[in-house]
Amino acid sequence: MESSHLRQQIAAMRQSFFDEEILDGQFCQLERLENRGNPNFVEEVLTMYFRDSTTLLQTVEQEIETDTIDLAKVDMMLHKFKGSSASIGANKVRNNITKTRQLLEEGNLEGAKLAFRELRMEHDNLRAKLEPYFQQLRQVGPVETATRPKGSDHA
Repeated sequence: MESSHLRQQIAAMRQSFFDEEILDGQFCQLERLENRGNPNFVEEVLTMYFRDSTTLLQTVEQEIETDTIDLAKVDMMLHKFKGSSASIGANKVRNNITKTRQLLEEGNLEGAKLAFRELRMEHDNLRAKLEPYFQQLRQVGPVETATRPKGSDHA
């Protein structure tokens, strides 16, 4: 009975990620790649994503706080981050990256710095939501199959 209740909590938590548009359909694609031979595939991918993105965010932050910002370098790093965020379905993070890049392109440095702070908050929020989700998944074991969340029309 405990396992059934925990699975319901996990399903509700997962659905909330889509309802709040934190994740998009790309996350479902990742889930479809899990199998009995690699039941923690998504968690492993997200662990690498957070490791790499945390380092990248620190580098971008250092760069945008300097007096002579290398805009091309920052844009390249944010472009890379946008790609990795899109590949895991990190919808809000990806949208904030787009906003930050656009403001930098327009030459609005103060706006870009503010957008970057919002980006960091979304990144931290994503991590704060996913860590307990994966912790609970480990407690109950692999879920049967990945399904598209209700109301999701993102691919």
